[in-house]
Amino acid sequence: MKPVAKIILHNGKEHSLLRFHPWVFSGAIKIKDDLQDGELVEVFSAKQQFLGVGHYSNASISVRIISFKQVEINDDFWFNKINKAYEYRKNLGILNESTNVCRLIFGEGDGLPGLIIDYYAGHIVFQAHSIAMHLNREALIKALQKTFGDGLKSVYDKSSETLPKQYAQGVKNQYLLGQGGERVVVKENNCEFIIDWENGQKTGFFVDQRENRSLLSKYSKGKKVLNTFSYTGGFSVYAALAGATLVHSVDSSAPAIELSRQNADLNKIKNHEGYDEDVFDFLKDKDNVYDVIVLDPPAFAKSRDVKHNAVKGYIKLNALALRKIKPGGILFTFSCSGVIDKMLFYNSVAAAAIEAGRNVKVVHYLCQPADHPVIPFFPEGEYLKGMVLWVE
Repeated sequence: MKPVAKIILHNGKEHSLLRFHPWVFSGAIKIKDDLQDGELVEVFSAKQQFLGVGHYSNASISVRIISFKQVEINDDFWFNKINKAYEYRKNLGILNESTNVCRLIFGEGDGLPGLIIDYYAGHIVFQAHSIAMHLNREALIKALQKTFGDGLKSVYDKSSETLPKQYAQGVKNQYLLGQGGERVVVKENNCEFIIDWENGQKTGFFVDQRENRSLLSKYSKGKKVLNTFSYTGGFSVYAALAGATLVHSVDSSAPAIELSRQNADLNKIKNHEGYDEDVFDFLKDKDNVYDVIVLDPPAFAKSRDVKHNAVKGYIKLNALALRKIKPGGILFTFSCSGVIDKMLFYNSVAAAAIEAGRNVKVVHYLCQPADHPVIPFFPEGEYLKGMVLWVE
């Protein structure tokens, strides 16, 4: 076993690790060896108590813990992590006859900080957010092959835009296993979607909205539905198949809208229209047109520095939709900004309702699904929040 570099913390800085929070901040470190980004380290308290094994980064978050036990990090370790995550999703019934797409690895929620893996009907999209996870990609592919066997068709590395900039200069998105070329269609609750992970946003599909899309089905029959920031039309397909009389998808990306049209055709939907327009501009003259509106914008805040501006953005967007929706309408509204917590989002929506002069009732509080697990020791993993509002 290769000797592992050591990090020793200042006295009193071990408490978060003893509570199984997986981050070590740079200010907590008293002594460290000469380390490279991505290097494996063992972390000890000032009293030489072992705390965890993790990966070093020359950044404010200096260590991300991958094990709180003093174990060897080898092929068996990676397989056990991947297989455990797969079995969790299989046992919960997330992967089944009607759904063959899910998030397989959700960073800290699955004990693998810095790693996102999405599963698309036998195809894997691998996205490293840390240098260490990218350096370990071959071991991770071996673990995926052992987990899925012949059912694993390809692995596509889409890490170039998520890795630290200097390191990412030498990284290109590419197939690590198999090759592209085939059109991949997945099923989610028996709705079918074309996935384009090579050219699409994130890993190709927003798998985190599966249960919220399903909930929309319950409110769509006989309704006119607007899906804003629609991307490839996930909410739109669910609404149309549930019996909506009209469904409009709006997104500023023309390729995304084209794919939403293809997804509508794939599901034999005839009452769908897509518009590649700015959402705010589109809504300006749409008074009392829609019974149901979905607001699922991209993250307005990716850091605490812009939190205030993000709140103003959420208020502006929700107030506009609340002014335009029909009386008795249903508004699905979301925030995927990790730095906007549930209460702040709730207060933002409440401020929007006051600004719009509409009475609302909260019908549902929404969150991310179980394949994006939130562990009690790492509340930062809870990023998706939403509400369903009845608008008088």
